[in-house]
Amino acid sequence: MRKTRFVPLGSSSSTAPSMRLCDQQGCELAGEFRAPKSPHQPREYIWFCLDHVREYNKSWDFYKGMSPEEIEASRISDITWNRPSWPVGGWRALIENARYCDGLDPFLKSVSRPPSIPQPIQKALNILELALPLTIETLKKQYKKLVKCYHPDLHSGNKLAEERLKAINEAYQVVKKHLSTP
Repeated sequence: MRKTRFVPLGSSSSTAPSMRLCDQQGCELAGEFRAPKSPHQPREYIWFCLDHVREYNKSWDFYKGMSPEEIEASRISDITWNRPSWPVGGWRALIENARYCDGLDPFLKSVSRPPSIPQPIQKALNILELALPLTIETLKKQYKKLVKCYHPDLHSGNKLAEERLKAINEAYQVVKKHLSTP
């Protein structure tokens, strides 16, 4: 590694300020412009004169040696200032939304339903992905989640999502009526 060289400015006075020389081999101009040593050492710098920093910048490639997947991950990470992000409600909401949007239940075991529930109500509960006992608040919360997942604005004309939303609306009315009756 090359040692930093300083040259006194102006007179031969020992108290005169000094300047840093360009780190390019053989260059005797002032090193006024800093450049990062590498993408992995962004706070360590090499000092160049104007011509050499321009030359260095032309050859600089932050993504050199990265795979396309690593480049994409870096780009996405930069969008959020290298901080993790979750949907409103935190990581638990992320897990719940994943369960409700894709129809899979990887985190919870399915609950067997008692056979005494009337068929239309059982069908509505299956559509809403709910089980009894159930409160009206839980029903509304689940309904809102499903509507957000299958809303036509999110699926731009997808007939299956539109039919699913219609089924969710009908199931909500059936279960809501069942819960409101004594």
